[in-house]
Amino acid sequence: MRTESESYIRSERPAPGIHRIVLARAEKRNAQNPTLLYQLDAALTVAATDQEVKVVVLAADGPDFSSGHDLSAPFAMPCAPVATLEGAFDAPAAEGHFAFECEAFLGLCRRWRELPKPTIAQVQGRVIAGGLMLVWPMDLVVAATDATFADPVAAFGTNGAEYFAHAYEIGARRAKEILFTGDAIGAEEARAIGMVNQVVEPDRLERATLELAIRIAERPAFGLRLAKASVNRSQDAQGLQQALDTAFALHNLGHANNLARFGALIDPSGVELVRSRTSRQRSPSSTDDLG
Repeated sequence: MRTESESYIRSERPAPGIHRIVLARAEKRNAQNPTLLYQLDAALTVAATDQEVKVVVLAADGPDFSSGHDLSAPFAMPCAPVATLEGAFDAPAAEGHFAFECEAFLGLCRRWRELPKPTIAQVQGRVIAGGLMLVWPMDLVVAATDATFADPVAAFGTNGAEYFAHAYEIGARRAKEILFTGDAIGAEEARAIGMVNQVVEPDRLERATLELAIRIAERPAFGLRLAKASVNRSQDAQGLQQALDTAFALHNLGHANNLARFGALIDPSGVELVRSRTSRQRSPSSTDDLG
């Protein structure tokens, strides 16, 4: 059993100009504790500041890309904040947790979205709730045919994952359907609606992602940076940032309601429902990694 001081991230250089970061917590289906998130941020910072790196790939060990937040881990900062100036992490009740989520969840996602180099998510297996917060800030997505994407946490008494880009990623009505039902979207549908760029067989996933990264890396770094910023600002002009802020506030209203009613951040009645739904896709190795 690894301790919190050990590494959950591995960095690789599979080709000139390509920096691949791998989630290396396969035994927990790459469930995200705070240590993993900040190790990931540190690896992304290295890639962002290395002038030899042109493209960043985010991949994952094991059968699943990420089963979401590790609900068995404490929601506690493992280091100083990097995405915000939050400081009230030890405040009681909803106040302290709100500060934590502003920094470690929404704050990190926004920071990663603005990394000034092209990023590619290399996705296999399940992506559940908080797992979407690793995929959606990336610029491109290459998915294996077995990839599925789900956000079932309305069962917990909240509206969805903290980085609430759902309507922008999959459209308003499909977003409502998956949130209301907890059902997953498959890789081919994700490609058809524009959330995924390529779908390939699992044994070709790593190669196909690397080939795409190499093609992108042939272009001038500054041109790539300007193109990325232009598309991001186009989404922002359509209201993405305001939508994220509003949904995040509602998400934390859900947490506050749960604290008042149940003494916990999530409605405990939703845990078994979410477990049963996600296990129909593939039996997880842990019962703690639920989103």
